[in-house]
Amino acid sequence: MANTPQAKKRIRRNNRRAEVNGARMSRIRTFLKRVEAAIESGNADDAKTALRAAQPELARGVARGVFHKNTASRKMSRLSKRVSAL
Repeated sequence: MANTPQAKKRIRRNNRRAEVNGARMSRIRTFLKRVEAAIESGNADDAKTALRAAQPELARGVARGVFHKNTASRKMSRLSKRVSAL
């Protein structure tokens, strides 16, 4: 258990950051799932629209520090490849 005021504050801050980052990750995953669903349905127009919506979300995740730059790049590359194959 934390004893010093600084450690107690750090616990409060960590809990808040974890909550915010969890919400961000969830939001990004939702956008990615929409792209996946559009790809599975075989609808190229929906997939392209969903991909365009997902790209800035992934970039925002990188800027906010919830995703590594290479992870987001890899995800976008793989999704783009699958969408263009439709």
